[in-house]
Amino acid sequence: MRAVVTGGAGFIGSTLVDALVERGDEVHVVDDLSSGRREQVAAAARLHVLDVREPLADALADARPEVVFHLAAQIDVRRSVADPVADAATNVLGTLQVLELARAHDAQVVFASTGGAIYGECEHPATEAAERRPVSPYGTSKLAAEEYLAMYNRLYGTSHVSMRYGNVYGPRQDPHGEAGVVAIFFGKLTSGETPLIFGDGRQTRDYVYVGDVVAANMAALAYEGPHQAFNIGTQTETDVIDLLAASQRVAGTDVTPEHLPARLGELDRSCLDIALARRELGWQPAIPLAEGLAETLRALHP
Repeated sequence: MRAVVTGGAGFIGSTLVDALVERGDEVHVVDDLSSGRREQVAAAARLHVLDVREPLADALADARPEVVFHLAAQIDVRRSVADPVADAATNVLGTLQVLELARAHDAQVVFASTGGAIYGECEHPATEAAERRPVSPYGTSKLAAEEYLAMYNRLYGTSHVSMRYGNVYGPRQDPHGEAGVVAIFFGKLTSGETPLIFGDGRQTRDYVYVGDVVAANMAALAYEGPHQAFNIGTQTETDVIDLLAASQRVAGTDVTPEHLPARLGELDRSCLDIALARRELGWQPAIPLAEGLAETLRALHP
């Protein structure tokens, strides 16, 4: 199979590239290296240093993709609030460039979307049919991109799918970035710094291991059913205080966190119902939180 992975030098993307290469697929990586790292790209994959906001069809004419995994994105909720125009330029216009690339080669698009940021506050695990109430420009731009995928399916008869991730964590996540509380906690704990908790720490998220997310993407290959979006999580809520406690158990530390004011655009409660992905894709998460945390720490400090 010939595959293009946008954002393939990043955390999730490079892990997906590894899985595709291991299968023997021909893999082309598109990344502008603004946050992705060249050294994370598998040697057997071909790296194209490109910005997804620019036309891709001509630049990747020789790749002739059969599938495009679209993971390149602006992923920071706070940054989206500060600069919603830049957020939309990457997440909406960039997705349109990917759709046009796929259309030029009759390729399927598997799109990395978001669960929590699209549904907004959850009173219970959200199904794909739940009302979509984003409270940040980031969630809104991802929802808009999903709608473009759905429109292309209607207009061109394609079978593009959106994967609504929970909070993904695991090896290669940047402990110095704004996104990824697990990596940030481990970065603080292993360097002797004080971990920070914004708000009261009782806000919940659905933490899903990167290996399980990669497996979900692989399960979505060539899906041609009626459903165009799938929740990819664990259907388990974990609050920030409990996540820090679990991280400290793995790291062997006992540090009192510092509490700071809650941040604009952050949700109090988020959890995903994954019954549809189980039924339609034959996928379900395999890595429990404690095991995933141990793997994440091991990768930071082998």
